[in-house]
Amino acid sequence: MFFASRRIPHSGLRHALSRALVSIGFIAGFYASSAIADELSDVSQLLRAGQHAQALTKADAFLSKNPRDAQMRFLKGVILTEQNKSAEAITIFTKLTEDYPTLPEPYNNLAVLYASSGQYDKARTALDMAIRTNPTYATAYENLGDVHAKLASQAYDKALQLDNNNTAAKSKLTMVRTLVGNTTGGTNPKVAVVAAAPTPAPAPVRAEPVKPEPAPKPVVKETPKVEAKPEVKPDHKAEQLAEQKAAQLAAQKAAQKAEADAKREAKAKANAAAEAEREQVMSAVNAWAKAWSARDVKAYLNAYASDFVLPPGQSRKDWADERRARIEDKGRISVKIETPQVTVSGNTATVKFRQIYDSDRTKANSRKTLVMTRQGNKWHIKQERSGS
Repeated sequence: MFFASRRIPHSGLRHALSRALVSIGFIAGFYASSAIADELSDVSQLLRAGQHAQALTKADAFLSKNPRDAQMRFLKGVILTEQNKSAEAITIFTKLTEDYPTLPEPYNNLAVLYASSGQYDKARTALDMAIRTNPTYATAYENLGDVHAKLASQAYDKALQLDNNNTAAKSKLTMVRTLVGNTTGGTNPKVAVVAAAPTPAPAPVRAEPVKPEPAPKPVVKETPKVEAKPEVKPDHKAEQLAEQKAAQLAAQKAAQKAEADAKREAKAKANAAAEAEREQVMSAVNAWAKAWSARDVKAYLNAYASDFVLPPGQSRKDWADERRARIEDKGRISVKIETPQVTVSGNTATVKFRQIYDSDRTKANSRKTLVMTRQGNKWHIKQERSGS
């Protein structure tokens, strides 16, 4: 069976992935009749000539009679890719991986389609499967290196968005972009169908006249010659694969580190934002205690929310009049907040603390809880509990 396989172009994985041009490779182990081979050849020729609509019509006609033919299904996926019908092509290649899980080419072409739409995680998974089915599939290794380089570039970009002064991330981003830029290749390979060559007919056997055997020649002893050992040529393909694997590993590690750095940075910013919220809540609580200590009834009452939970049976006016009388009845008041504990959840905050109250008539040291609510851009007291 012959299949198409495509290497992801080395143009930074940005624009060259928009089209899935592929080159047909050969995989032994499957047989096609002469008639089927002719059909496949016709569709391949139309595809090479850029007559995609005609090629698709002919492929569909063939598959209506031979719906499980893997070769024609694969060619249909290539045609749909050429027509920028990525979703339909993905469906075909995905079904091929399910029906023929040991073939690497459908996984590779799936990766190309996923990468063309920016789904690099899916592309990486598909390429891992291609390599698992064929550990010597060089095209998949090179594509995987490009995908990891793109993921690393995105991670470093994100790190720089979170912290533009991150010089380490800038340096690594430059390194990754240089790596991708230095490997930029030429144009994408066009589709080429490889058909099995016909077996040549055996040549006719012709009778040859019997020739007399020549007289034996005298044996001449020759000095034995020392044969030079053949020069061992370096395995450039193996070296290239090793370099690709090393680049892939380096890009993967760089992406993982950038992702971890970005998460730490985001967590630190979230913690800082939460701390700022807690400080705003405590600022409102301290202002409430200060107004109480200064016997500033207006500021004290304004510290309470419009929907403050009143004691049972009391109106807002009755409650306010009672609080005003308690404050104005004292000649001196001191309210101190000790060991506060603040928790914030959205627009609600809970503050637990020890309240030290001292006036010219009463002294008290008790636990207190204030439930705060954000109204506008300020925090107000919604509920007040003592002894908890």
